[in-house]
Amino acid sequence: MTHTKISAQELHDRVQTSFDRQGLMRHLGARLLHVAHGECVVALPYGDRVTQQQGGFHGGAIGALADIAGGYAAMTTVPAHTEVVSVEYKINFLASCQGGELRASGRVVKAGKRVIITTAEVVHVSPEGAQTVCAILQQTIMPVAKTY
Repeated sequence: MTHTKISAQELHDRVQTSFDRQGLMRHLGARLLHVAHGECVVALPYGDRVTQQQGGFHGGAIGALADIAGGYAAMTTVPAHTEVVSVEYKINFLASCQGGELRASGRVVKAGKRVIITTAEVVHVSPEGAQTVCAILQQTIMPVAKTY
């Protein structure tokens, strides 16, 4: 998909503005770390809002984080008057993790006119700084007209 090139700052601001409208991400305490054309990285700190009964990060929180990272990576490839929505995703959970934070790195694999294919890797960063890949997502995104 082609669009007029915008500056890195404009691209970041566009994604940040949309990210700030995400009630779930606000509720979970997620934050935007990096935005570039076809890329997005989002972090989620460990805490009571994101755990399951055994104390690990909940799969729903991991999936939501990966979905957001892939979705915003896709949004960087569409025109400014366009948003994106997830059509489907598949996620593999590879490790259970506690403490520290998660970082989901979304990347566009193929940006077409009707669908955009993304992938996201979710890494757990322990309080000591050790990193473990805990999930991998593949996603299909559809561009849609902005409604606000």
